[in-house]
Amino acid sequence: MHCFPDIYLFNPTCDLAIGNGSPNWQPNKLLKKMEADLSILPLFLGTSNGIVLVEQLPSEKFLKSIEELGINIPVFMKLQKALNAEACPFKDINSLKPWGWSPATHKLLTPLKTKCSEAFQKSPVFNWSAETRDLYSKKFALSILQQIIVEFPDTIFIPKEITGQVCYGQQHIESLLSSWGKLMIKAPWSSSGRGLQPITKTPVHPKVWEKILGIIKDQGYVIVEPLLDKQLDIAFQFELRNRKVSFLGISNFMTDNKGQYTGNRLNGLPDDMNPELKRFAESLPDRIISPLIHILENSELALAYEGNFGVDALIFKTANNQLAVNPCLEINLRQNMGLLSLHLEKFLFPGQKALYQTWYGGGKSFLKFQSEMERKHPLVLKNNKIASGFLALTDAGNDSKFGAYIIAP
Repeated sequence: MHCFPDIYLFNPTCDLAIGNGSPNWQPNKLLKKMEADLSILPLFLGTSNGIVLVEQLPSEKFLKSIEELGINIPVFMKLQKALNAEACPFKDINSLKPWGWSPATHKLLTPLKTKCSEAFQKSPVFNWSAETRDLYSKKFALSILQQIIVEFPDTIFIPKEITGQVCYGQQHIESLLSSWGKLMIKAPWSSSGRGLQPITKTPVHPKVWEKILGIIKDQGYVIVEPLLDKQLDIAFQFELRNRKVSFLGISNFMTDNKGQYTGNRLNGLPDDMNPELKRFAESLPDRIISPLIHILENSELALAYEGNFGVDALIFKTANNQLAVNPCLEINLRQNMGLLSLHLEKFLFPGQKALYQTWYGGGKSFLKFQSEMERKHPLVLKNNKIASGFLALTDAGNDSKFGAYIIAP
């Protein structure tokens, strides 16, 4: 049987596109540049039989550095060429696998849909349906969390009275502020910690209200949570096919003090981490995975989605200094950096820990950063696996503002 290729596209702004709702939505200039500079990343999702759509074809030098890890390199094709009916060189496609779906992604990939397999044409993600928009929101994740707490009560789960609330206006937010003290306010559709606004001081600055009310005006509401004493972020990776959810693994991600994503720890938590916190984190899958799967398989998500997704969990300290967990802080209905990091772990020498990080240098180019890092941390391979050093995962040109890399101590 001939295997038709899957088509991959890196479009991490999909959440913003869903929030906007228009099929004609476009990311701003900087986000466009980020998608272009990182467009090669689906290469690491086990895509050797696939076609990865990119803005610029990778250089031979870059592909050589990646081949040393024993990766089968997929076909790369310029996005515009693939979408042009006359120039498009392939007749049959198995399925379309963008990083994430949105009305804009569907519109962009329309020229390829007629070439997709019958199975994919019958899948729930073949067309966008307005009814599914809420499944991609933080409000849906909140409803799943509330079900978990009720149906699978556990002493370590976040108490119901401090789970988030949906707020449609300033008054409701102010009443939560007086009862919770400090708040984390979230846009319903956003990713990588970009739609977050902490409130730690009162009175709240007018600029902060302006931002929050702007989100409510654009997206209809915000999710408001108490600002918790965060100890650790973790995420559970899943795949949903034919209404069945399978667990793929745990990813340990990192965020900065504003809650924005900075990278992933590869091959487990650091050895020097607080032992109590580490034990607590390692005990969670046994208590969270099967309740999550049970509730998700019985939710409307099981009928309306197919593909990968991640569930973020947050470990925090309660007022009386006990470790507790929010087992379903967010559901990311898309490929995500956590899934990518599970694939990257295969390139490390057994037992070797490392960091996967994305990079943005403002005025500095990724090429300059890469040559500095390669000088300071030369790559050492053992049996084609990374034993230590720096490896760029994206191709750096003089004008690359963004990049991604692995660094192993």
